[in-house]
Amino acid sequence: MAEDTILIDDLAHPELTQMQRDAIAAAPEVHMNVEAVLGAARAATGLQDFGDDDFKERLAVWLRSFDEDGGLGPLGRATLFGECVRYASTRLRVEDLFRRHPEIGEIDIDRPIMVAGLPRSGTTHLVNILATDPRLRSTPLWETMEPIPVPGEAGEPDPRHVRTREMWGGFEAVLPLMPAMHEMAPEHVHEDIELQGPDFSSYLPEWLSRPYRWRDYYDAHDQTPHYRYARRVMQALTWLRGPNRWVVKSPPHMENLPALMRVHPGAVVPITHRDPVAVLQSAITMLAYGDRIRRSRIDLTELAEYWIDRIERLLRACVRDRDMVPDDQSIDILFHEYMADQKATVARVYAKADLDLTAEAEARIDGFLADNPRGKHGRVSYDLIGDFGVDIGAVRERFQFYYDRFPVKREAVKGERI
Repeated sequence: MAEDTILIDDLAHPELTQMQRDAIAAAPEVHMNVEAVLGAARAATGLQDFGDDDFKERLAVWLRSFDEDGGLGPLGRATLFGECVRYASTRLRVEDLFRRHPEIGEIDIDRPIMVAGLPRSGTTHLVNILATDPRLRSTPLWETMEPIPVPGEAGEPDPRHVRTREMWGGFEAVLPLMPAMHEMAPEHVHEDIELQGPDFSSYLPEWLSRPYRWRDYYDAHDQTPHYRYARRVMQALTWLRGPNRWVVKSPPHMENLPALMRVHPGAVVPITHRDPVAVLQSAITMLAYGDRIRRSRIDLTELAEYWIDRIERLLRACVRDRDMVPDDQSIDILFHEYMADQKATVARVYAKADLDLTAEAEARIDGFLADNPRGKHGRVSYDLIGDFGVDIGAVRERFQFYYDRFPVKREAVKGERI
């Protein structure tokens, strides 16, 4: 095995480091109820007005789902509770900003480039390439963690950037192999569904737990109101720091194309397509590695089954609704072609977005590609069959509808012949 290949051989029975054990032991006890979350957010911000209170129903479903997830350990529960408080605090600050500056609601969000695609299909890399262009506004991690600055708090670097660097630095110290799977550098662009977090929607809870109740609630509700809420946050962020043409990305855009287009009728939508079996092994290996500190009971079969189902839902919605995005506003990007010539792929997106690929933009893109080669932090060795017991043939049959619609290149996994 190559020296830069990372083998994680204790996914089912983690051998915890002392730092991991200490982090788990330090987790506070939390109570998953709505008023506990809202009270903590009020105390953190000194604010009271959450705006429309329909979000409380969704928050209650989140919290009940977390309570029903019997495999969550103390650190997993504390993390999820903390995320709810963070989102509720952001909601308070958004409402406060709009109250003080109602003109924000008049800001136009101009033809955003909204990248969709399965997790682990190159969406993060693509949006970070595009975000090097200063003509485009994006959502760096530090800003999605705290979109609205604390009134009166200033400094250079931004205190929010400092806090994010400290927080994620601590996280990566506890889970040192995580950057090889998904680097969380504060300045790198993060998913814009974080902007739906304060409205307590999206599939965000699914990355940290097994929230079956929330998954089904989310699947049964139109997401248009939550895309409108995220657009409102985009207006606030544009007012704080322009410009007003955005480039963002999130996998759930695949399953919410009608809602996306209702809220952003001028959006340009690049959609990345990768073999879902390759996506599955990458995603659940990353999740299983993180679960060693989040969960007191590790069930790799359950994890695999959850995400096979979840990926199928994403893909079926995409196949069903793909043609709702006009041809002159959309582009399908096959992962193998994208990886073979990233600059050509970026040029296609620029052309679709009617955006000139200037010499400055090209130089920035070249710099990013040189600094961020694939496998920069090492390559993880995956074993979908050995670690998770997945029947690859059965999964491929389940995803056949997607292979029929999009000519993705099938990527052989360990123990499989193609």
